[in-house]
Amino acid sequence: MNIADARDLVAQDVLGLKGTSLLSIRDWSRQQVTAALELADCYARNRRSVETVVDWQGRRAVAMIFEKASLRTRVTFDLATRELGGMPVALGPAEVGLGTREEPGDVARNLARWVDGIVARVYKHEMLVAMRDACGAPVVNALSDQEHPCQALADALTLIQHKGSMEGLTVAWVGDGNNVLHSLMLVSVLLGARVRAACPAGYEPHECIVAAAQSLAGRPDAVSVTSDPLEAVQGADAIYTDVWTSMGQEAEAEVRRGVFSRYQVNQRLMDAAGPQALFMHCMPAHRGDEVTSEVLDGPASVALDQAENRLHAQKAVLSLLIGA
Repeated sequence: MNIADARDLVAQDVLGLKGTSLLSIRDWSRQQVTAALELADCYARNRRSVETVVDWQGRRAVAMIFEKASLRTRVTFDLATRELGGMPVALGPAEVGLGTREEPGDVARNLARWVDGIVARVYKHEMLVAMRDACGAPVVNALSDQEHPCQALADALTLIQHKGSMEGLTVAWVGDGNNVLHSLMLVSVLLGARVRAACPAGYEPHECIVAAAQSLAGRPDAVSVTSDPLEAVQGADAIYTDVWTSMGQEAEAEVRRGVFSRYQVNQRLMDAAGPQALFMHCMPAHRGDEVTSEVLDGPASVALDQAENRLHAQKAVLSLLIGA
C-alpha cells in the first residue's frame, strides 16, 4: 500500500471502522485486519517521509488510561498520537480510579466530551466494555485480562515482514495461556495460520477463546493445546513465549516458577523446531525464566521488531478508528 492509497483508506473510511472500538480481535473481520496491517506496513516504511497519511494538526486528542505499568504500550501510543498530529493525554491509576473513585462509564462519558479516542490498559476487561457502552468515542484495548489485540496486530505484522505471509504458518506458544495468547490465536487463524500452544495443566487458554478461534478458522485443528513443549514446537515457523507471572499475579510467582520450569524457551527447544523458527516475545522478558538470553538476543529473535511494530500497528488502529 502506498501513501496515496493509505490516505484514501482512512479518509474515505473504506473499512467502516471510524467511530468504532477495538476491544478484541474478534471485533474485526479478516478484510479489516488485513487492510489495517497493510496500513501499518505503510506507516513503517514511510515513518520519516515528508508525506503523511493522516495529519490531525492538533485537532484530535487521545486519552490514555494506564491501570498497569507500561513501557512499550505507553511510549508507542503516545508517539503514535503525536506522529498522527494529535495530542496524547496520559492518565495514571491514581488520577482516574476506574470503578473506585468513579464508575468507568462516567469516566468515558466525560472524556468523550474532550477527546476523540480512549486507550485503556486495565486489569478487568469489563472496564473496557463499560466505557465503550457508555460513550460514542472509540475505545481501544491496550491490554486487559482477556486480550491484547494491539500486540497481536504488531505480532502479525512482524511475521508477515519476516515470512511474507501468515497463510499456512504454524506458530507455537510455550507458557501461560494468557491474554496475549488469546489475541494471537484469533489473529493467526483469521490470517490463515495455525497455533499450537503448550501450557501446563490448569494454565491453558480459556476454552471459549480456543473455540472462537477454531470457529473463525472453520476447522478445529487450527488451534491445538498440549502440555508438551516439544510437541508444540516441532516444525513451527515461530516460537512465542511470555512471562510466567503477569502483573496482578505476583503472589503466585514462586508457585508458577516451579510449574513452568520445563516451559523455558532455550536453544534446545529452538533446535527442536528447526532453523526456520523465529523467536517471539511481547516483552518485558524475565531472562533465565521463560527464555534464556542466548535465545532472546540470538539471530532468530524478532522481539525488538515486535516492539517497534507496536508503534506502526497502533498508528493504523488510531487513524482507522478516529479518521482523518
